[in-house]
Amino acid sequence: MAMAIDFAAARQKMVDNQIRTSDVTSHSVLKAFLSVAREEFVPQAARSLAYVDTDIEIAPGRYLAAAAPLAKLLQAAQITRSDVVLEIGCGSGYVAALLSRLAGSVVSVESDAGLAASAGERLSAGGYDNVAVVTGDLAEGYAADAPYDLIFVNGAVDVVPMSLFTQLREGGRLIAVVGRGGAAQATLYVRLGDTFSGRPLFNAALKPLPGFTLKPEFVF
Repeated sequence: MAMAIDFAAARQKMVDNQIRTSDVTSHSVLKAFLSVAREEFVPQAARSLAYVDTDIEIAPGRYLAAAAPLAKLLQAAQITRSDVVLEIGCGSGYVAALLSRLAGSVVSVESDAGLAASAGERLSAGGYDNVAVVTGDLAEGYAADAPYDLIFVNGAVDVVPMSLFTQLREGGRLIAVVGRGGAAQATLYVRLGDTFSGRPLFNAALKPLPGFTLKPEFVF
């Protein structure tokens, strides 16, 4: 008979051994990771792996990122309780749940209708009442509720489309992992008028989000 996993102990271990050791010191971020049951946001067959330091496939080509890079991104985003946040790529809803603990309200866009439906159910069952999951094209964001204080891109992208930048409020920020593999950079952009200045923060390898690949240029 399989041993029952003590998920609360595993969660504490994840925070102590994976997140704190990655220079994450923000109390609100650490508290969010301790309060959200990661095992609830992975497929049933992967529950025993929920707290392993790895990306977990939640649907074909879609992943729940390992905890450490996620925590570093959330800390860098400096989210406050007054922030209205747009998440790009809801996936299983785990990051939306973390964001709900940090922000005032969260809109989470998901292109896969099945993922969006199950994430919405999980989030409402878990009492994450300040999150709305909407189905739509990830690269289009969700202009209906713009502008946002923060746009959090949940996955790596080759390029951030202008359609997302224009949904930021003045002084608003967008955080994304730009690039592929180990050379990808967590990048923080800030809107000042009609300009969007970005600065690289640290290397972060996240699995790519669909819909953000650079179109290959024709070479003559």
